[in-house]
Amino acid sequence: MVKGVVIAVFAAAAFETSYVLQALEARKESGEHAMRLGLLLRLIRNPRWLAATVLTVVGALLQLWALTLAPITVVQPVLAVGLLALPLLSRFVLHERLRTLELAGIGAIVGGVAVIAVWGPTHVGREEPSIGLYIELALLAALLFAPFVLRNRNVPAQLGVFGAAAGDAIAAIGLKLAADELHANRYGYAAIWGIVGATCGAMALTAEMTALQQLRATQIAPVVVAFQVLIPVATGLLFLGDSWSDTPAGGLLLAVATLTVVAGAAVLSASRSVEEALGVEPVDDGGGGGQLDEADVGLGPPGERVVELDREL
Repeated sequence: MVKGVVIAVFAAAAFETSYVLQALEARKESGEHAMRLGLLLRLIRNPRWLAATVLTVVGALLQLWALTLAPITVVQPVLAVGLLALPLLSRFVLHERLRTLELAGIGAIVGGVAVIAVWGPTHVGREEPSIGLYIELALLAALLFAPFVLRNRNVPAQLGVFGAAAGDAIAAIGLKLAADELHANRYGYAAIWGIVGATCGAMALTAEMTALQQLRATQIAPVVVAFQVLIPVATGLLFLGDSWSDTPAGGLLLAVATLTVVAGAAVLSASRSVEEALGVEPVDDGGGGGQLDEADVGLGPPGERVVELDREL
């Protein structure tokens, strides 16, 4: 399991580096392509965004590898370690001072992941998919598809956030099922689940890139992180054969550690240092619901606008 944890840490680093690059490039695109494949097609022609996408693929392959070695209830919380890159970038590259709440978030992630790595289960559950799992995937898929189906009806941008989060959860579960099929030498089924995960991941990426044109990253990341950790962990325990019964306090310690990781990730991803690391000047929203105005986005030095958000309010 230790090897699986280490590989998951490398996957987290790849994912977070990719996210930063994708977020910076997505804000340069016009809002007219929101929730459309055209947004991805335009971004694919951007070398920097394409390089970030390659990193995402690398991260997914590392995550798949980790899932063959460690339970999903261990791997998914460990992936939250990637969030540490953003405040550390702000501190050591941008020379911004980290705030007390941000330091607490870092401590929560590091402490929670350490507990999970040390006392987490070593048995990798590999139960066959059940009707309960398929119902869960169907509900998540409905949430993923909703912002695409309703894109012309002026739905709140937050729906795209939840759609992206649901897609990421399906992608994680799909990778877990693909890892199980690889373990059983059923390569055809592994390919099917891999395609399901990749497709949902691409849709989630489209939804998230659209949301990044309209909302702050700090409004998106906490929801996405919560879905990425809690839903796969619950799925592993309920449907995939993972068990915490032999861990300290019958799983209570791991439950607290997992919630601590999620809380730390939410605090950290909603911090001003994250915005600074992503190149967005934090401003007072003034009760405006947190949506980005044109003047809110500055991806270069203060006072330099390199992005124009072209959308109808």
